[in-house]
Amino acid sequence: MKLTFWGCRGSIPVPGASTSGYGGNTSCVEVRLEDGSLIVLDAGTGLRNLGKHLVEQPNGSDINLILTHPHWDHLMGFPYFAPAYLERYRIHVKGGPIAKQTVQDYLEHQMQPPYFPARFASMKARFDFTNGIPVVKHIGTAEITPIPLSHPNGGYGFRIAEGSRACVFLTDNEPGFDHPGSRAWYEYVNFCRDADLLIHDAQYTDREYERTEGWGHSTYGAAVELAVQARVKRLCLFHHDPDHDDLFLEQMLKASRALAATRHSAVDCFLAAEGQGTAV
Repeated sequence: MKLTFWGCRGSIPVPGASTSGYGGNTSCVEVRLEDGSLIVLDAGTGLRNLGKHLVEQPNGSDINLILTHPHWDHLMGFPYFAPAYLERYRIHVKGGPIAKQTVQDYLEHQMQPPYFPARFASMKARFDFTNGIPVVKHIGTAEITPIPLSHPNGGYGFRIAEGSRACVFLTDNEPGFDHPGSRAWYEYVNFCRDADLLIHDAQYTDREYERTEGWGHSTYGAAVELAVQARVKRLCLFHHDPDHDDLFLEQMLKASRALAATRHSAVDCFLAAEGQGTAV
């Protein structure tokens, strides 16, 4: 499978010169499977540019949109998703094991007056709101497994396995903090075990976490420790804080690699960057 990051920022989009290296758009990741099937993780503002890219392609009409949770930064790109306004597309919207009506309400609500000028009914694509992903879901050549996130108001992370390869997406996850419905640390370790790629929330430094504990986000140190214990091959630091410019993120990356080295781990740490592609 191949991944492309269209948005990797957390909380709020922050375009500008100081964030141009790693991007200012919020959470959106394209996953292209070996059989050509398309999975889109989250509908942050990065979804707009992905949509523009998709409509320029001559082939493809089915889109699997998987939502981790309904916080604004993970949904705000949906009203600007160009394929949603075109009849040739069928969009399968999924989440964790929650009612399909709930997922539909998330998206329709933000387009109700007075929040947005266009209504959901103006979208011409065929929408399929399923009952979520309760245990395991097959999409194309991949097997999708959910796990509850440690995050206020809940949410779900996902493991995408295709053949012998596996990618885990755990944005907005605060492992070690007991949010309602969250899982124990060892359960996240087991979920990530031997993954080829772990994309994990790494929003804070330890010093920042002293005032943000319980907000539902991880430090880069906790993300590294999770990756080390799970023996993942590559760790992608994701959900960059809006106050962290490119230089700050590079300092966090350097510190992450040093921390992995002290644990005698070979995990390859890197920063999610808008427009960046990576194979799994």
